[in-house]
Amino acid sequence: MLKAKVSTLMITGAVLIGFVTGSLLSGQVQASDKIYSQLKTFSQILHFVKANYVEEVDSKKLVEAAIRGLLEELDPHSNYVEPEVFSRMNERNTGQYEGIGISFEMRDGWITVVSVIEGGPSAHLGLRPGDRIVTIEGESAKDFANDEVVSKLKGPKGTTVNITVARPGLETDLEFSIVRDKIPIYSIPYTFMMDDGITGYIRMIRFSATTAEELEAKLRELENQGMERLLLDLRNNSGGFLNQAIEVADRFITGNQVIVYTKGRIEGSSQYYYSTDSVTRPRYPLIVLVNHGSASASEIVSGAIQDHDRGLVTGVTTFGKGLVQRQYMLDDGSALLLTVARYYTPSGRLIQRAYDDRDEYLRYWGQTGENESAEPDTAGRPVHYTLNEKRLVYGGGGISPDIRLSPAEGPNEVQSKLEQSRLFFEFANEYATKNLSNDMSFPAFLNQYQVPDEAVKSFESTALASSVVELKKEELAENTDYIRRALKRELAG
Repeated sequence: MLKAKVSTLMITGAVLIGFVTGSLLSGQVQASDKIYSQLKTFSQILHFVKANYVEEVDSKKLVEAAIRGLLEELDPHSNYVEPEVFSRMNERNTGQYEGIGISFEMRDGWITVVSVIEGGPSAHLGLRPGDRIVTIEGESAKDFANDEVVSKLKGPKGTTVNITVARPGLETDLEFSIVRDKIPIYSIPYTFMMDDGITGYIRMIRFSATTAEELEAKLRELENQGMERLLLDLRNNSGGFLNQAIEVADRFITGNQVIVYTKGRIEGSSQYYYSTDSVTRPRYPLIVLVNHGSASASEIVSGAIQDHDRGLVTGVTTFGKGLVQRQYMLDDGSALLLTVARYYTPSGRLIQRAYDDRDEYLRYWGQTGENESAEPDTAGRPVHYTLNEKRLVYGGGGISPDIRLSPAEGPNEVQSKLEQSRLFFEFANEYATKNLSNDMSFPAFLNQYQVPDEAVKSFESTALASSVVELKKEELAENTDYIRRALKRELAG
């Protein structure tokens, strides 16, 4: 414990040296004699460590750890982001990258395609989930590290990469020459009309630079199909860009209404953000689905819709991430994400939940809340009222839903083992190659196709013979309905 504390002090001091020195050089800070004294002490300690520690130390690692030590004294969302991580984060936020357009995972040492991005070069050439990339530019792709795969498959638009693919169900490998292109990263992976013919559904998984533009297109598409009411699904959407959250809410809230406001210490960090009439869609009934994994921008949208009585928020209380980060670029391509303000809903509710116990806070951050209680969690929370109908709502962390739903019951032990083994995915890919017609439309598949009994039995035999899971025949028999649904789900892909 003592060692950990000393480490943190050393780390914090190292950051202060770099941070304050940089500030002095830029003329932004007048350091006090006290700070100079502290930095001098730490500089001496750092020198002794570098010169005399029992093992040779990595200065780069020490400095990066020092930065994290400093930021840990602030809040859970002020972060230092290394250049490589920042580059990947930028891809998600800008909504595109350049490459071949697949997502993959390593299965038994092979690059296995999990999904093919619609509109990308791989989709155009006919790659599909389950394909195994066995060579890249004539070199075996067995046992590649993830970073190595990315470096070989991604690249500038217009360049070519040659791969060989083994497809389940086919004896002959397939050769592809793929011209890399700009690949969209969608915020809205799917939308559809529900069976009643009047209810539209939109799933939104992030708030990137293209989210509002995607939403506008999907709303028009659904409206043209006769949508009269909407389910907007923000479950497990952990947020993104503030301006995109404002533009999304603006689609549903009439002009000159507060969508969100921020309060901070520095100039420009305290702002009110208002809706406009220029993009507002028709005022159809609206339900927003949320859970514990809905955070930040998702809470701005759901909070604004709730406070203005524009729709109902349904699910369980959202996470409660209401801290505003400003991005400061550093010379080596890394970035500092520094909290500069807090978010408030139109009725004045603070979105941020308490983080006094940092470890507990971080344990919950990013969790989906499938086990989150549906019971009210309003005890001791500040009371507020919606702006039009004066309904009771609560502040002090997260958006509490208007209608609470018990979280969906998760899979049982047998079902969890099957899902984790990826047997559904692998079986469905081989079965689809041999048994499904490419002429079948998706609506026909959805409404008419039934997974045959022989397919279910074949899967159960595969599962019993698999070394990945240890299950008994009677355990599989008790879960036949689940197996049939899971196979159809994978075949739908």
